[in-house]
Amino acid sequence: MKFVYPAIIRKTEDGRFKATFPDLLYCEAYGDTLEDAVDNANDAARDWLEAELQDDAPDFPGTTELQDMELKEGDVVRNIAVTVRFYVGWDE
Repeated sequence: MKFVYPAIIRKTEDGRFKATFPDLLYCEAYGDTLEDAVDNANDAARDWLEAELQDDAPDFPGTTELQDMELKEGDVVRNIAVTVRFYVGWDE
């Protein structure tokens, strides 16, 4: 199953980059470069989704549309795609 969620990437005061997901509660990532932040956002989203799958009643939120996001000048939005493969016995 493929999940795609937008990440808002913003440069921080210390020159690093922070990625946040409007749809994945408390899911964020950092990087020294934009590319590092995107890579780390992929890992963070995968970890968030895997943790949600461990729940008895997983709840996968819908995705926020670009026009509904509160963006600041300089923000970058990237769609982060995570593929989760289900195997026989994965929930045991």
